[in-house]
Amino acid sequence: MSETVIRIEGVSKQYRLGAVGTGSLAHDVNRLWYKIRGKEDPYLKVGEENDRAKKGGSDYVWALRDITFDVQHGEVLGIIGRNGAGKSTLLKILSRTTTPTLGQLKIKGRVASLLEVGTGFHPELTGRENVYLNGAILGMTKREITAKFDEIVNFAGIERYIDTPVKRYSSGMYVRLAFGVAAHLEPDILIVDEVLAVGDADFQNKALGKMKDVSSREGRTVLFVSHNMSAVRNLCTRAIFLGNGKVMGEGMPEEVINKYLLENASYDLEQYFNDPEKAPGNDHVRFKSMCVIPQLNSADEAMSVKTPIRIEFEFYNLKGPTPINLSLHLCTLSDEIVFNAISPVKILENGLHKGVLHIPGDFLNDGGYYVNVLIVYNSSKVIYNFDKAVTFTVEDKRDFVNWHKKWVGIVRPQFPFEILKMDE
Repeated sequence: MSETVIRIEGVSKQYRLGAVGTGSLAHDVNRLWYKIRGKEDPYLKVGEENDRAKKGGSDYVWALRDITFDVQHGEVLGIIGRNGAGKSTLLKILSRTTTPTLGQLKIKGRVASLLEVGTGFHPELTGRENVYLNGAILGMTKREITAKFDEIVNFAGIERYIDTPVKRYSSGMYVRLAFGVAAHLEPDILIVDEVLAVGDADFQNKALGKMKDVSSREGRTVLFVSHNMSAVRNLCTRAIFLGNGKVMGEGMPEEVINKYLLENASYDLEQYFNDPEKAPGNDHVRFKSMCVIPQLNSADEAMSVKTPIRIEFEFYNLKGPTPINLSLHLCTLSDEIVFNAISPVKILENGLHKGVLHIPGDFLNDGGYYVNVLIVYNSSKVIYNFDKAVTFTVEDKRDFVNWHKKWVGIVRPQFPFEILKMDE
């Protein structure tokens, strides 16, 4: 049975806007007076949900509200959500750089955190000195750090600058060394925020590979916050979706990512552009309309995975007789291309033209999609790319979907598939 290494029970974090700590001496005295009398902190009764898009009526906001979950030994937990959802606040509490206002937190083992560029580094010290300083903070002996030192420097790829004060490092060099230290000095729990986005593609791949090794080969626990859904999907064994400081979803990464993308997408099945001069396009082409039309049997019927879909768009050709073909990219909300449909080349005269694409029912998987339309000159040069022209979602309405959850794969076509009785 797996061992629980992190237990979070009813954790909440309250902040007062525009203030440090509780905000004023009067508030501190008031809190203390209530505490002496054995009464509840009066400021815990006020406060609003941390929704950045709304103007609130209170100076107090709950960055986190009643967060409860466990993390098992060797698990890679992905934490996703929009900016301001409470992800970084949660990691700061787990890293013990801030304390919860309410609730309990239990952590078993040594924790290494990489929350932002420069975390745990002294700017006046060299890279070498900071490696030993961080190792000492983690409770390691000088001999243990020395045994890992060359591996850390090689991973970070900054050997030439290892004896240079880190205040002279670029942000990329900073994060390379910081991650190398955090990942190689054998913490029981590794906490990594979106800071990896600072590095280049090569370093990001190395870092993701190292986190996978830390978990699968070395049996350590990883908490990973990222806006890169592909990285969360490939790296994590479980995911949590935070929204406005609350847990909105928890479970297998694919299911949680799908819930997050669907809830944060703005759906627009049609667009019409009445003023050609302001319509999407350029001197060669201008769009007039873009529509996703579900082929429903009645007005009360909802679009589902079984619904055939027609995608139509109208555009003006402005350059006289031109060899043009169309390219349509259907993509998932996590930016995976489902397919690219290409029309034959036609000589188009000046004027209005229409592109029509049919998608059969029982083809798309449960989830959200967007459409890119490219107008192409003679199959060789893109004249105009109408990016994310329309978005839509399809849903599985059958009773057993709750048992199957979301089917694996980008598409789910209903191919003929039989079981045949054979003569013995």
